[in-house]
Amino acid sequence: MKHERLCGIIESILFVCGDDIQLQTLADALGHTIETITEAVDELEQAYLHDSRGLMLKRFNDRLQLVSKSDYATYVERVLQPVQRQSLSQSALETLVIVAYRQPITRQEVEAIRGVKCDYSLQSLSNKGLIADVGRKETLGRPILYATTDDFLSHFGLRTLKDLPELPANFPNTDNSVQLSMEIEQA
Repeated sequence: MKHERLCGIIESILFVCGDDIQLQTLADALGHTIETITEAVDELEQAYLHDSRGLMLKRFNDRLQLVSKSDYATYVERVLQPVQRQSLSQSALETLVIVAYRQPITRQEVEAIRGVKCDYSLQSLSNKGLIADVGRKETLGRPILYATTDDFLSHFGLRTLKDLPELPANFPNTDNSVQLSMEIEQA
């Protein structure tokens, strides 16, 4: 490894931190360029991929997190017996798909696509940290604009929004958003 010591330092920071951290934060704190940090992270990621280790690096946008490999989830659950995560309702998933593909988007625009009120779904997604208020639309009434968050990317295992599945040709048909929401839920 070209950056063996730096890889060890980054690994230690990620282990202790537990949460995701921005690459720029690492670069600033460690006094290295973002390029050097990225090279070290790439090396560390390769080391995790080639070894039969229980950990891996999870990257999304410009963030990085040390997580356990999904292959070992059943064993971790047996030991820790975690409280089951509450899954998203079908209406929340459909709303999330629309926000993900059409962001930034207003509540009224989501409702026009879905054909039903979405107040509860948007609030639920916001409370779960999957979407956030990203400003106001410069139009009559200045409605709130919603967009997905880094937690959305992390939750669905995406690095960027470009990793979302291809949209069906006739999107925003509600039937297609149901199908697409199932694809995202399985990711």
